[in-house]
Amino acid sequence: MRQSPTRRRRPSTPSWTVLAAAVTALAACSTTPPAAGPSAPGTTAQPPTATSTVPTTGASTSTSTSTSSGTPSTPSSATTTKPPTTPSSCAPDLVARMDAGERAGQLLMVGLDNGASRTSLDALVARRHLGGVILLGGWTGGSDSVRRTTRHLSSLASAEDTAGLGLLVAADQEGGAVQQLRGDGFSRMPSARVQDQSSPGALTADATRWANQLRTAGINVNLAPVADTVPTSIGRANGPIGQYDRQFSSDPERVSRMVGAFLAGMRAGGVAATVKHFPGIGRITGNTDVTARGITDRTTTVDDPYLEPFRTGIQDGVELVMVGSAIYSRIDPGTNAVFSKPIVTDLLRDRLSYDGVVITDDVGAAKAVAAVPVGERATRFIQAGGDITLTARPSTVPAMHDAITSKMKSNPAFAQQVETAAIRVVDLKLRMGLAHCR
Repeated sequence: MRQSPTRRRRPSTPSWTVLAAAVTALAACSTTPPAAGPSAPGTTAQPPTATSTVPTTGASTSTSTSTSSGTPSTPSSATTTKPPTTPSSCAPDLVARMDAGERAGQLLMVGLDNGASRTSLDALVARRHLGGVILLGGWTGGSDSVRRTTRHLSSLASAEDTAGLGLLVAADQEGGAVQQLRGDGFSRMPSARVQDQSSPGALTADATRWANQLRTAGINVNLAPVADTVPTSIGRANGPIGQYDRQFSSDPERVSRMVGAFLAGMRAGGVAATVKHFPGIGRITGNTDVTARGITDRTTTVDDPYLEPFRTGIQDGVELVMVGSAIYSRIDPGTNAVFSKPIVTDLLRDRLSYDGVVITDDVGAAKAVAAVPVGERATRFIQAGGDITLTARPSTVPAMHDAITSKMKSNPAFAQQVETAAIRVVDLKLRMGLAHCR
């Protein structure tokens, strides 16, 4: 059965009231896991009722279309209609006032390891005008400890250093092996496989509670949920996901329902969410964080049913989509997804009509992209149609930032891509209360 074209439904109003309240006072205007296992992945690979007013899009749980037999239907091979990409906000005006360095900085998110000083990124944020930070390495000291760090990070925002924009402060809070924040104030989250044993409504209630805990600790972006589907024929042989029970199910229809439920809870708790790892890393065996072998998917196509959980997230207005580093021989042979225009632009943006922020999985320490020069990891992602390059290694930021600004000077078309990407990031920050029209 051919599905009707889908469009990403954007929130009608920027109504992140509680999130804005939590971060306005702080702004001046898929990670190495905790000790659950030495090789478990995260981004470097890893019930109170909410009282906030949140975007209405995605407030209810979505379900994917299926045939009468219950088998997920294959998405239409026709290209979906792409909605306008010009945001109905002042984002273009804010970006127009930025210089090249400020625009480039908004497109970088850097990792802060739990063993590092909370002030260790101060100079980097200021000199490179960075737009985001992610907490990595397993923070086990509880909410108060995290809050002290996020309060300091948010205080770095200023007109001079961050173009007057607040920081995206992110964490990998999926559950199970990938729960970066633990201790007092954080519930112990079960793995996605265990979360799947509950109903979608129960998961939304749990996710709302988890989001409230994140927001209290000063986290405004969760790099979750996982939208990957691991087929039963691979199971735990799937290094990045199946080995750690990070998938909801082996049925993409079920994954879609639970992704929608998790997203609804994040939104109810006032935290931006991320579906990952597009276009799906459930069919590979190698973990892209630690190897460049076994990372080629020879099955996934542009009309694959395993794309349905990502489609659900897009229809629900998810704030970010994370692209992985695997290779898809039936879409763009030999090219890591993060550097692939056929995947980021043609498939994600055009075919699936996603016009929001696209972020990389870690490309600072990941072995899958180690052969690519550090600076090119950022410029190639932007050229593919992406926005935020995430790096777990602060030492890679200068090379990435320099590469972006240098290419902007020599390549007007690339400079336009940077501007467009910066507008998408600033538009998200406006909706989150991290930026304001002026």
